[in-house]
Formats: sequence, structure tokens, C-alpha cells
Amino acid sequence: MKPETSAIHAGNFADDTNRPVIQPLTLATTFERSGPSPYHYARAANPNRAALENVLARLEGGADAAAFGSGNAAGMTVFQSLPPGSHVIVPYNMYHGLNLQIRSVFKDVLSFTFADLSDVEGLGAHIRPETRLLWIETPSNPMLQMADIAALCAAVKPHGITVVCDNTFATPVFQRPLELGADLVMHSSTKYLGGHSDILGGALVTKNKDAFWERIREIQVLGGAVPSPFDCYLLTRSIKTLYYRMRGHAANAWRLAEFLYSHPQVEDVYYPGLPSHAGHEIAKKQMDGYGAVVSFLVKGGPEAADRTVAALRYYTHATSLGGVESLIERRASVEGPDTRTPQNLLRVSVGLEHIDDLLADMGQALEKRG
Repeated sequence: MKPETSAIHAGNFADDTNRPVIQPLTLATTFERSGPSPYHYARAANPNRAALENVLARLEGGADAAAFGSGNAAGMTVFQSLPPGSHVIVPYNMYHGLNLQIRSVFKDVLSFTFADLSDVEGLGAHIRPETRLLWIETPSNPMLQMADIAALCAAVKPHGITVVCDNTFATPVFQRPLELGADLVMHSSTKYLGGHSDILGGALVTKNKDAFWERIREIQVLGGAVPSPFDCYLLTRSIKTLYYRMRGHAANAWRLAEFLYSHPQVEDVYYPGLPSHAGHEIAKKQMDGYGAVVSFLVKGGPEAADRTVAALRYYTHATSLGGVESLIERRASVEGPDTRTPQNLLRVSVGLEHIDDLLADMGQALEKRG
């Protein structure tokens, strides 16, 4: 099946005798042990979660998938699966929530090196005998920096290092890290997989069902940070439209990025689809589209950026991304004093409103920023 077809059918396990077109929601926490069902307790498995995990694995080209209650829970499970004392290489430009997690929750269990993953040749200097994992995030949040997945995998695989790629911004629509050499893909399914700002979730997809994956599965079940049947049902529903939603998001993002790049009140624009972007050639090589997040620097500093946000009508001032509505946020204001994000950077999750409305609204807000 083509991916658009898989998105619709690979998560549809409708075995009800009434022959529903859509898989029913199964809310039961326990199942009769003497019956034919493979399920016995909802924390271990549930029909709706099985359907969600099947479609996720299919779309990423993986052997299996595991769903979690949040993206941070998915990431935490990867780190929990490592032996104590393991060393992990992570990017400087990493989602703030996971960055904070590894520096607080795992600071006494694992060691971490923050590295510039755009410098593939320099990566070897960070590898130690105890290095077990390389974490890639591309495009990164919120600076939209690109990392060459294939080159990074080739650099660390001779050392037996597992590679995980956060594919949240790109989704399998635009980027398939497993095909480029990664071992695991991570998603915050709260974002584009859910697509409607109403589901919290996370996911991991593996290339192989190896011992590390079995450990992840064990922690998923024993730790219990799993999504509810209803959340799985809603995610599976949302994924059916993923490919068409992402094309609309990306088309709007491209237009907005071009508009901002030529605007006199904007210092710089971060969007990998722009030829001016430092990672544009990498994005052209490993992506089938450039995503739907645009970050830009407003002239006049953080105060001018805040005034721009306040003047907008069709962009909601809110955290997160991936919904059908456009969201905007000055990221440094929520990342704390240790942030590497410029204080005047605005991150836009470009929605599915008509692009003429989005451009007109952004234009009037930038003019009012002073």
C-alpha cells in the first residue's frame, strides 16, 4: 500500500460482528481469560493501542511501535532502557522539555554530552567507551536546524552506538529516519500525528525487534505510561488524514517563510525550505517536504516580538504545535534563563487557515510591533 492508504487502513482492526467501518473503541481494562482474545489487561495491551502501534510502524517503515502517554514519556523510556552509567550524545538544539528531563531526572544515572550535530567530522571526539546512544532531532525545535541523519549514523555505527531520531517536526510524511540508518524514531504524537490540539501522546518506532527494543517494551508495560484507549482511538482517526493535512500545513509554511524573509521588520527566518537556510541542502537530500514550523527573529528585541504576538488575530498565542489552528510563541519566554534560543525569536506552528488571511494578519502585526 502507498502511505496514504496505509494511514487509513493499517490502523483499522474492525473485528466486531456488526462489521463497523471504523474500529470500535474498547474501554475495558480487563478481558476474559478463557476467551479467544489475545488481551488480558489494558496496561499491557489494548485493541485500540495495537491498531495505533501497527499504523505507526507501517508509516515509519519499522518492525514495531510502542505508544506512550506523552512524547516525554517516550523519550524517558529510551533513557530508562540504557544501563546505568551509559553515556549519551545529544544535540545542543534539543526540545527544551527533554533537555530539562535529562539534566534533572537522569543527571545521576547517565552522562550526557551536548554536541553540534552539524559537525559530523567532529562527532568522534565525543565518543567514549561507554557511549551507548546518539539522539538526533531534525529539524530541531525551535531553531529548525538540520542534522544529516545518514552521515551521523555512518559515523557512530562502527562503535555500536544506537541512534534515535526525534521525527516530530517532519513526521513520516516528510522524513523516514529508519531508512537513513536510525535504529529508533521518536514522536510527540501530541503534535502532527494528533493534529487537532486535543490529544497528549508519544511513540517510539524500531527498525528491529532486538534486545534493546524488548527492554523498551518491558518498561512500557511495567512503567505503565501508556495512552488511554480513547486517546489511541483519536490518534488512529487523526492519522487517516495526516498526509493531506501535512501537505496543506507545509504549503502555508512555505508561503509564510517567504513573506517573512522579505519583510523589513524581520531580522532572520529559520525554515529549511528557504535556500538561505544553513541546512537547506541536507533538507533537500533527506526530506520530501520542509514541514510546517517557521521561526523568525523580530527586529527590536523581545519587546517588539511580544507586541507582534499581541497584535495578531488569527494566530493563537499558545505553547505546542501541529494543530489545524496557527499558534505562535516567543520560545525563550518559556524555556527559562538557560535557554539558547534568541530572545526575539517567534516560533510559528502554521495552521490550515487560508494563507491570504495568515499573511495579511502577520503583515499588520509586524507593522504594529513598534
